Amino acid sequence: MIAKILSSAILGLDALLVDVELDVALGLPMFTIVGLPDAAIKESKDRVRAALKNTGFNFPVKKITVNLAPADVKKEGSAFDLPMALGILVAEEVMEPDSVRDYLVVGELSLDGRVKSIRGALSIAVAVKEAGLQGLILPIENANEAAVVEGIQVYGAETLPQVVEFLNRNQSMVPVTVNLQEIFSEKALYGDDFMDVKGQEHAKRALEVAAAGGHNLLMIGPPGSGKTMLAKRLPSILPTMNFDEAIETTKVHSVAGLLPERQPLLATRPFRSPHHTISDAGLIGGGHIPKPGEVSLAHNGVLFLDELPEFRRNVLEVLRQPLEDGRVTIARATASLSYPAQFMLIAAMNPCPCGFFTDPAHACVCTPLQIQRYRARVSGPLLDRIDIHVEVPAVPFRDLSVERVREDSTTLRKRVSQARRVQQERYKNDGIYCNAQLRPRQLKKYCALDDDGRKLIELAMNKLGLSARAYNRILKVARTIADLEAKERIEPPHVSEAIQYRTLDRRNFV
Repeated sequence: MIAKILSSAILGLDALLVDVELDVALGLPMFTIVGLPDAAIKESKDRVRAALKNTGFNFPVKKITVNLAPADVKKEGSAFDLPMALGILVAEEVMEPDSVRDYLVVGELSLDGRVKSIRGALSIAVAVKEAGLQGLILPIENANEAAVVEGIQVYGAETLPQVVEFLNRNQSMVPVTVNLQEIFSEKALYGDDFMDVKGQEHAKRALEVAAAGGHNLLMIGPPGSGKTMLAKRLPSILPTMNFDEAIETTKVHSVAGLLPERQPLLATRPFRSPHHTISDAGLIGGGHIPKPGEVSLAHNGVLFLDELPEFRRNVLEVLRQPLEDGRVTIARATASLSYPAQFMLIAAMNPCPCGFFTDPAHACVCTPLQIQRYRARVSGPLLDRIDIHVEVPAVPFRDLSVERVREDSTTLRKRVSQARRVQQERYKNDGIYCNAQLRPRQLKKYCALDDDGRKLIELAMNKLGLSARAYNRILKVARTIADLEAKERIEPPHVSEAIQYRTLDRRNFV
């Protein structure tokens, strides 16, 4: 007898509907799976056989053929265990064929019949809604995540017999529901706050400007000056994520299998800080079947690269496409997939190999050639995509010992959010949403300078030896500073502050 169960496979960030077709016929006992399965799916036959036997069901001693359609798409993972087991029971007439017609079923089976968690439950729930199906049956651990999608019935299963009894209408299961507003209010809290940072007022101001305009930022300072501490607190002053951003961010983490337990939706902006030994595939994504990398896991959040010159050059160069396009495309012989990668890049580095070139309290032992070689590890094209360079000096003792009232992240976020709203309104017809995305033609329209501003930036370029690439960056940052002050036009003080944020472009910074 032939049975068909609707299931799903993950392809990129989206879910592909898969028909699990089973043919149970007389013949030599064998269990064959076709339709481009990976190793985990090929091993399903042993898990399914043991799960059926250990839960009291009969496993047919017949020729069993499983086809995963469409057969020309590579499938992976263990989510087909449960639909295969149900298909065998339908073929053996333990269940009615119509009982599973309106449900999509996914889940891994343990040998004792328990249903174990899978990856990509949110993407699968979205596919169920788009297909107009009645409901989704999946592991209980993934039920809250899938229930974020409204308009479908989500059933969390704990064991194989429970699913069989439910589909045979011998046992009821209550659809899982979640309160999205409650999730946002409870989970949209950051553990780190700018109130904890002592001193570094200049660096905190630079981070506020970067957050307000979506600018990438590079911090240069000696070890122990607080660069990592500052970077970790940047997500707490970015605008609060809306529902669409939360869904897209959660989908990436769900597909990667990194969604925190008992957290169905990510309500805080992600912060990713990979080690400098990471490979280009780990950073950008890859694998035989492409998986999202760190740039995609940082989508709608912050990617922090500490000790920037220590990263391999080929690893840093792959950042150029996602920084420019906000997406990363991974091409393989079997598939070409795109993942979102709209993030803020925050990088940190020492001013020299020993780290104390700009520190008045420690003598630098590096030669000018060593310093030049150290900084040359970061290529010009990558620096071209970083709008703000800021020095982070060592914190003096008086700033550490004196208690004073410091602005918290909530106060900073209010100013940043207001500036972002101004930009969204200004660029609503231009296809961009923040100042960092301005193109040269748009700079002329939105970043016009008066005579005093032009004279100031000309003087700075001549006196400080600023590079040509710094000009557009200064205009973008000045536009953001003006937005923070709710100014319609860019004024000389805004240009003056923006000039300070081009440390590495100064010819005397050697």
